[in-house]
Amino acid sequence: MAKVRHPLEALAAYLPDNTFDDVVAYLQKYSVHLTVTQHRNSVLGDYRNAHRGQNHRISVNGSLNKYSFLITLLHELAHLLTYEQFKHSVQPHGREWKTIYGQLLFVFLQKQIFPDDIASALQKSLHNPGASTCSEESLMRVLRNYDNKPPHITTVEQLSINDFFKTRDGRIFQRGEKRRTRYFCTEVSTKKAYLFSGLYEVKKVEL
Repeated sequence: MAKVRHPLEALAAYLPDNTFDDVVAYLQKYSVHLTVTQHRNSVLGDYRNAHRGQNHRISVNGSLNKYSFLITLLHELAHLLTYEQFKHSVQPHGREWKTIYGQLLFVFLQKQIFPDDIASALQKSLHNPGASTCSEESLMRVLRNYDNKPPHITTVEQLSINDFFKTRDGRIFQRGEKRRTRYFCTEVSTKKAYLFSGLYEVKKVEL
């Protein structure tokens, strides 16, 4: 996956207004090597702790909208702050990380930079945030409202039963019934069944 290390001044283009100085303060204080990546399907961001002379490293998908980018960056910064305090003695998304991430979110919520719907969703997750933004479907659903996506892109939950759709890797599926929190879908070429999140982005196709 191609990556580009951005000078700090370029970071402002990825962030909501009035957040650049606060974000840069964290990056500079902890000597973070921040990388903005191309779109990744399986991850929005990641963190690697400093070791063997290397700085802390954080990467965030550059395809995210500004609010999603900031929230993902705060998620990864929370990992850094947890590592600084506890090293490897705690779980990656355990109570310590949740507390620190909640504190970071609270700081930025106080700045009133988020639209009301995002702020409301974040308030609900302050005390028990999910291991990823993707795992908090109510928050993810609100954040998707601010994406600038092509008109042909939809989500699995917006399709009707028996509709066909194509994933980013070119595979064709037929949507089935919802099973608890996921949608039962069948790959057309192999007849194998898969479970999809309702928020998974796809392209509807006609067969």
